[in-house]
Amino acid sequence: MKRTGSQIVMEVLLEHNVDTVFGYPGGAALNVYDALYDYSDKIHHYITAHEQGAAHAADGYARSTGKTGVVFSTSGPGATNLVTGIATAYMDSIPMVAITCNVSDNMIGRDSFQEISITGVTLPITKHNYFVNKIENLADALRNAFRIANEGRKGPVLVDITKDVTAATTDYTPHKPLPLEPHPKFSEKEINQVAKIINTCKRPVLYFGGGVEASDARDELYELIQKADMPATYTMMAAGVIDCDDPKNLGLIGMHGTIAANKAIDQADLVIAIGTRFSDRVALNPKRFAPKAAIIQIDIDASEINKNVLINYSIIGDTKDVLQALLPKIEERKHTEWVEQVTSYQKTVRVPMKGAKLRPKELIEATCDLTDKDTIYVTDVGQHQMWAAQYVRHHKTHRFLTSGGLGTMGFGYGAAIGAQVGNPDKRVIHFTGDGSFHMNLNEGCTAVSYDLPIITIIMDNKVLGMVYQWQTVFYNKHYSQTVLNRKTDFVKVAEGFGATGFACNTLDEFKDAFQKALKINGPVWIACNIDKEERVLPMIPNGGTIDDMIKD
Repeated sequence: MKRTGSQIVMEVLLEHNVDTVFGYPGGAALNVYDALYDYSDKIHHYITAHEQGAAHAADGYARSTGKTGVVFSTSGPGATNLVTGIATAYMDSIPMVAITCNVSDNMIGRDSFQEISITGVTLPITKHNYFVNKIENLADALRNAFRIANEGRKGPVLVDITKDVTAATTDYTPHKPLPLEPHPKFSEKEINQVAKIINTCKRPVLYFGGGVEASDARDELYELIQKADMPATYTMMAAGVIDCDDPKNLGLIGMHGTIAANKAIDQADLVIAIGTRFSDRVALNPKRFAPKAAIIQIDIDASEINKNVLINYSIIGDTKDVLQALLPKIEERKHTEWVEQVTSYQKTVRVPMKGAKLRPKELIEATCDLTDKDTIYVTDVGQHQMWAAQYVRHHKTHRFLTSGGLGTMGFGYGAAIGAQVGNPDKRVIHFTGDGSFHMNLNEGCTAVSYDLPIITIIMDNKVLGMVYQWQTVFYNKHYSQTVLNRKTDFVKVAEGFGATGFACNTLDEFKDAFQKALKINGPVWIACNIDKEERVLPMIPNGGTIDDMIKD
């Protein structure tokens, strides 16, 4: 059958069961949006206030549903506005397909209006990208984009299409999604070797990351923890994989991780790292990370092996595949004394502040008290992000969405929109700080336009909290450009967008506002005044170890 390039875009989306896209139209994308008009009963498009918000929405949709996020944009500034969102997805291995439209092929390279080489711009932050200037190549490029985004270590792929291709006509034949490349193969010898080490160790610690969630290996991970009787710690990307109430859960690891998790790693004789990359926020001093331990690394990406920390044994493969092969080889063990020792270490640190009326920890705990275990929590980046990672009661996978690798301020509202669109039956709570929220609060109009009942909790301390904290501790209190003292009235701004706003100074006021927010159908902003001297603790400085941990 004959189809235009724009119609082929829609047809390939339907081939991949895509019924939701986020984006923003423009001149070079007019043909695609015209075709979208005719497919609007099958493909639902959500227009955001800014293309960055659309990219984060596609990302949040993917993180919370396990599906591939899709975002549209026009050429030039529309395409470059996607860059931060694409980079965020790339750093956290999130499957996303970005479809951009460029000027016509005969105008490429002429500095045409709104022309940019977006494939050149995004080459370092995509798994792959395509420049399509011939309609015969369009369907295959789009199909391969979905394949590449989802096979192996997942991530974003961009397809840039010239405007003449979107208008041209060619034969189109429906096709099933392309098969994914098989996961890397590992040997029986590797499995036996690792099993023997696990079966003979005395002080094991399981350290896992987002790769466990990406491969849906939660059940296998639990079985390993129970069978080998070992405590476990996780990165921020894996919050929720192990239940917060599990007695072997040591909590978050790394710079702002728990004393228990960091001490366990320091004292272990074996560390089993699964689906994690030893980032500089975890292995702050790579040469002194787990100094008494042999390290086993299991990861689907061979490039992660020995990249940040030198390890002793490795298996390259999908986490679920490896664990399923490994579990029959693991003996039932008891490490009672070791588990009791490390689980007795402090898992939280609370610093008393005289006169503080509204504490982040109490605020977050109250939020969890008033919501259920299916609630999806989304954060921006900064102090509030780390408090949420520490104090939210994590129970399930795909319920804690945050920018881990790139640390993107402004990520939260777009991601919350994507999560709410993808999970209309679940409550979405967005934690942010006044610094992060000022970056993309314009997406309030998007939440209002689509009646999305997202509750945004703003921890408003009038400073750039995390940078302010560092300046306090390491820079002699030289508060260079971190004391904002902005006069923004978040209640009035919310009302200006058509949302509901509350302001709180005490915990009782917050609880009252939050209970009212739960009964409101549209978006709600709750501005919470917190003290600028509140700190995220514990804290291990860059280059430090457990011996350098700041606890107060």
